[in-house]
Amino acid sequence: MEEINDLIEQRIKKLEELRQSGIEPFHGSFYAEDHASELLDKFNSVSKETLEAKPVACSIAGRLVSIRHFGKAAFAHVQDATGKMQIYLKKDSLGEKYLLIKKLDIGDIIGLKGRLFRTRTDELTVEVEDFVFLTKSLRPLPEKWHGLKDIETRYRQRYVDLIVNPEVRQTFVKKSIIIKAIRDFLESRGFIEVETPMMHPIPGGATARPFRTHHNALGVDLYLRIAPELYLKRLLVGGYERVYELNRNFRNEGISTKHNPEFSMLEFYIAYRDYNFLMSLTEELITYVSEKTLGTLKVPYGDTVIDLTPPWPRIAMLDLLFQKGLPEEIFNDSEKLRSWAKSKNIEIEENASPGKILDEIFKEKIEPGLIQPTFIIDHPVELSPLAKKKPENPALAERFELFIASREIANAFSELNDPLEQKQRFASQVEAKAHGDEEAHWMDEDFIRALEYGMPPAAGEGIGIDRLVMLLTNSQSIRDVILFPQLKPEQ
Repeated sequence: MEEINDLIEQRIKKLEELRQSGIEPFHGSFYAEDHASELLDKFNSVSKETLEAKPVACSIAGRLVSIRHFGKAAFAHVQDATGKMQIYLKKDSLGEKYLLIKKLDIGDIIGLKGRLFRTRTDELTVEVEDFVFLTKSLRPLPEKWHGLKDIETRYRQRYVDLIVNPEVRQTFVKKSIIIKAIRDFLESRGFIEVETPMMHPIPGGATARPFRTHHNALGVDLYLRIAPELYLKRLLVGGYERVYELNRNFRNEGISTKHNPEFSMLEFYIAYRDYNFLMSLTEELITYVSEKTLGTLKVPYGDTVIDLTPPWPRIAMLDLLFQKGLPEEIFNDSEKLRSWAKSKNIEIEENASPGKILDEIFKEKIEPGLIQPTFIIDHPVELSPLAKKKPENPALAERFELFIASREIANAFSELNDPLEQKQRFASQVEAKAHGDEEAHWMDEDFIRALEYGMPPAAGEGIGIDRLVMLLTNSQSIRDVILFPQLKPEQ
């Protein structure tokens, strides 16, 4: 730390010397006409002789990421948003301004003008004819030979991570491409993008613990939304038939490689369709996004390759559990289920219902093996309080979860639109909450009132954007695809 402070003091001294000589180290705008990658792409195949015969003028702006001094000359690299470009500074070209290169430090942001040439090693380079300080960097970057590798420091100081690790910048470029592709896909099929509240008087639409805040002017507690579902379905009542929202959800839960308290979610709803339709639509959506982002349906992930080629298997949740040895006759008996789970070393909460126990068994015994895209369908109704029952088996819901690489990517169902049954389901959830289930749904009387006006039959789905980005960028932690993940306060 003392060494860093000494380096900062040295840079502050240079800053003061620049100002004393009439040079502003935090200059105004600089209109660069070129970017590093554009120059390299356009002129990388142009010969040395051609560049000498037909000089190419250029101007770029970016951060100095390396510099090597050679007496009356110096080679350096400038990094902009597109990549790195080598530059050549020599006294013959810069005159008295050459003295200023002694004030340059790695990390400084400069603007420069010059012409292209090729070095003895044939590297395309800008011979600098003029440069200007745009930002004097006071804190040194991590040393180039080991970079910024510490995971927590990378997440906490993402601004430095983006400077020194170009592959991280590329991950977030891909995230932007993925989100645009999702919008393009949905809008080409008649969906419209909407915005619903981020603060709710009643948290609903998912089983999760909410964050609570207080609105001073209204004098009421509000909750950061855990899902936009109930508001999007109100729009179906109002007459829209295809809506989607791409925004943030907040859940007061643990932090892991799969979970961040604040995350991006796509939710979309379509009237007059059911969950079978959504499975086909989901295949189309994700394959479209993969093609647009990667140009392929064969996606490398960790030590395997995920094949997104449809159709994807559709397997009933209970069938998989029975295949793992769960006796069919006990699937609705809490005590026997608890005993069976205990025999498999699966921890179960004391008051867990049969559905909750089945869910825990599924997470332990089934999820890790769901590597290739798989729809897990027909969940217990108890786990799906907003979904329609299957007519042929009222104990199950018309619901699916999509798993890829052992992670839930999507959750969807045929929407329950019977207000009387929905009110009864909410009442059961309220009772569960009273018995200690902190993630159970609340009673939402206004949503019931909306259903009483009549909501058309519909299907709805939520897709975790961050988990989809993890898959398509070969990222192993959700924090690798969130620019500023939640962390404990610095000590």
